[in-house]
Amino acid sequence: MTTTAMQDDLPTALVTGGSRGIGRAIAQCLARDGFQVCLTYVSRPEEAEQTVASIVAAGGKARAYPLNVGDSAAVADFFANEIKDKVNLAVLVNNAGITRDGFLVRMKDEDFDAVLGINLRGAFTCTREAAKIMSKKRTGRIINISSVVGQMGNAGQVNYAAAKAALLGLTKSCAKELAARQITVNAVAPGFIETDMTAGLTDTVREAYMDAIPLKRLGSAADVAEAVAFLASDRAAYITGQVIAVNGGMYC
Repeated sequence: MTTTAMQDDLPTALVTGGSRGIGRAIAQCLARDGFQVCLTYVSRPEEAEQTVASIVAAGGKARAYPLNVGDSAAVADFFANEIKDKVNLAVLVNNAGITRDGFLVRMKDEDFDAVLGINLRGAFTCTREAAKIMSKKRTGRIINISSVVGQMGNAGQVNYAAAKAALLGLTKSCAKELAARQITVNAVAPGFIETDMTAGLTDTVREAYMDAIPLKRLGSAADVAEAVAFLASDRAAYITGQVIAVNGGMYC
């Protein structure tokens, strides 16, 4: 896989689920802003390769790591063996997520548990491990990728909405706990964004979504990435415990 040697003194951004879609845009945006990027993936290693290659081609530094954030032991090992004392961890972006959509009365326990295991528990575990490292340096940025669905709910996504709503509570609580160590914790809540997931929508469903969005368009992954980049920057040093909605006005 295309990669560059990680430098232990360069500010480093760790982006979970950073191989494609919104995660890829975030990784590329943070690399543009001067961070060396560690990104994780579970499947499609070729897409992780493409993301790393694009960052390296633009003059940045990046490396991809296979990691299932739903496996707490694997997360702890990853931070211990690949992050702690190996890189200067400055930013954590909890972006990894899955969907297992279905209506409430037909949803299986395993589908509910799987979504909360990745989208919520994964973010909790990564945040816990990152906080241990950042606390010693008394600085850091943690950014959780929530969703408009976590703010307003959505039929057919009780598991996803529950996880993304809980992520906001996690954000606010962690912000209060970690502020004394000068670590900020914020969330970005995207609306309906042009990704592989929304590409499969029928024209009818797509039009219904756009009718509900005051700006009358779906957002781009870059729209989300720029909000994350702002929160990761010195310009956001006095912002913590907040949720930035990137949704075209869909939920105000």
